[in-house]
Amino acid sequence: MTQSSKDIADLLSGKRILIAIFIGLAFSVWMVVSALFDVTFEKVEEGQGNYKHIESSEKFDKTDESQFELKEGGDYVKHTYEDALKNVDWTFYSGLWLFLAVLMMGVRDLAYMIRIRILTDKRLSWKQSFFVIMIWEFASALSPGVVGGAAVAMFILAREKIEMGRATAIVVITALMDNLFYVVMTPLVFIFISNADLFPSGEGASFLSANTQTIFWLGFLIILAVCTILFISVFFYPRLIKIIIITIFKLPFLRRWKRNALQTGNDVVVTSKELRGKPKSYWLYAFGATVMSWVARYLVINFILMAFVQIGFLENVLIFGKQLVMWLIMLVSPTPGGSGIAEVIFADLLGNFVASSLLISALAILWRLISYFPYLFLGFIIFPRWLRMTKKKN
Repeated sequence: MTQSSKDIADLLSGKRILIAIFIGLAFSVWMVVSALFDVTFEKVEEGQGNYKHIESSEKFDKTDESQFELKEGGDYVKHTYEDALKNVDWTFYSGLWLFLAVLMMGVRDLAYMIRIRILTDKRLSWKQSFFVIMIWEFASALSPGVVGGAAVAMFILAREKIEMGRATAIVVITALMDNLFYVVMTPLVFIFISNADLFPSGEGASFLSANTQTIFWLGFLIILAVCTILFISVFFYPRLIKIIIITIFKLPFLRRWKRNALQTGNDVVVTSKELRGKPKSYWLYAFGATVMSWVARYLVINFILMAFVQIGFLENVLIFGKQLVMWLIMLVSPTPGGSGIAEVIFADLLGNFVASSLLISALAILWRLISYFPYLFLGFIIFPRWLRMTKKKN
């Protein structure tokens, strides 16, 4: 292991990592519990509720109890999101679709494992691939969407005896393939979905949803630019990555690793030359696994909605397309794993498929329970064990 890898290993071990994991786990438990028991007021026909909105309130917030007064014959009822899930008419098919939603998360992770094995020329076993992907997802769940777990991913691969330069190149390629999926899929979506159907509008839309179209196209152009730069870097001008790495490590607080950064940059150039000689099947299989992982990720929401609402084929296509918008907004989120923003944009983009605003918010929480929080809990269990296992190798 290089000196820089050892420094990172020291940073991410012992009391420091245990404290970080405990804080992350405690935060996730608090978010789940508070979300399920958060109070909200749902409008009903006048005279059938037991709360009245105080008209003098400057800002109308359905989750602010101070804006409502108890009054028999009012037009609002008080609920928690837990109540909404309890009041659902649970059937065999509801359970089946939810099982499929959970299964899709497994398919997604399996596809990532397949991809990492392909990109490392199967130097990682299935067991190693499982640990790498789970910890990678754990890091992503704890990081803001705009940061992701890329930096940690390089350390993970290096600790599994993948050279730092090659690990860097692999992380760059995974980013390239993820972005390429988005760039390819977006034009295809507009073949089936009109611009008006894809973006929310109208009264009651949040600031986020009201500006979704602008955010989406700006983000798409940025992703297209990043995809182009990564493609050129990997296949035509790998020295560009080397220049970026060296420039970053010229920063005062990173200078101590400048020599290691130079070696990593040289390794990236060598690895890039090797990758350019790979057969087409290598890239097709790797990109195929990428497509498989993203499609599975998107189908989670489709299956959750189908568990509670009757949805046809074209509506499923629309839901799938709207997730391209959701993912991009979550990508630029400053919060860990897009927390908070993910739930808001879920309700804004997909609320028209569910009659109850309370239920759509509850489904947003259910979606996060299936697709986000498990990685925090699994990371809490897996990461310390993985550190002990890989310490023996190093």
